[in-house]
Amino acid sequence: MAFTRATGKHRRPSRMHRTTARAAGVAALTTTGVLGTLAAAPALAAETPAPEDTGLTPVITIGDTVAARIDAQAAAQQHAAEQKLAEQAAREKAAALAKKEREAKERAAREAERKRLNTFVPPISGSYVSTGYKTGGSLWSSGSHTGVDFHAASGTTVHAVGVGTVVETGWGGAYGNQIVIRMADGMYTQYGHLSSIGVTVGQQVVAGQQIGVSGATGNVTGPHLHFEARTTPDYGSDVDPVAYLRRHGVNV
Repeated sequence: MAFTRATGKHRRPSRMHRTTARAAGVAALTTTGVLGTLAAAPALAAETPAPEDTGLTPVITIGDTVAARIDAQAAAQQHAAEQKLAEQAAREKAAALAKKEREAKERAAREAERKRLNTFVPPISGSYVSTGYKTGGSLWSSGSHTGVDFHAASGTTVHAVGVGTVVETGWGGAYGNQIVIRMADGMYTQYGHLSSIGVTVGQQVVAGQQIGVSGATGNVTGPHLHFEARTTPDYGSDVDPVAYLRRHGVNV
């Protein structure tokens, strides 16, 4: 019996036709000797469905060498990523440590500077106040003492009481040879009746630095150091110098 195919566009061959075609192909290969072993079992070839007939996806098997290469590549990538994270963490740790050390140094420097600015000493070492603040009498044109007198023989070293800048030096009338210093806290200190001046205007001084020597210049009855604390560099702005020194830790 002969079979004929219906005509028409895009009509898919029937299962029987496809199977017959495959069987014919196998037979042809048998003739050439390529599939001689299958020639004896044409039914096996006829009943083995093609992947498109079963709807199953063929499975591709990767060789052991390729799989090992892929695993090694993945492990290398993982190691590189972990190393990169470790290096980043190390950099961040080092940066944090450097920042901490820098901040500690800055704090120490600020503390040292604060201590330096707040360090005060008496103007005459080992001396005492011989005439107090606001003592009255005809010796002073204002009617009272505008500072305090420290006992000192001529030639005794006079110190800056704290950190500051020299704003005046030279003859000061009744004060004789004098020095006026603007202190770091904005106040002014004055040193009078000096026999010698050892600093110049604009010079920076620190606590305990020698700025001159005591004497008996100006309106005096004997050698001593006249010391004032002022709110301005000028006469008449005086405040209690003993109280000023005590606020900065100096007991006289």
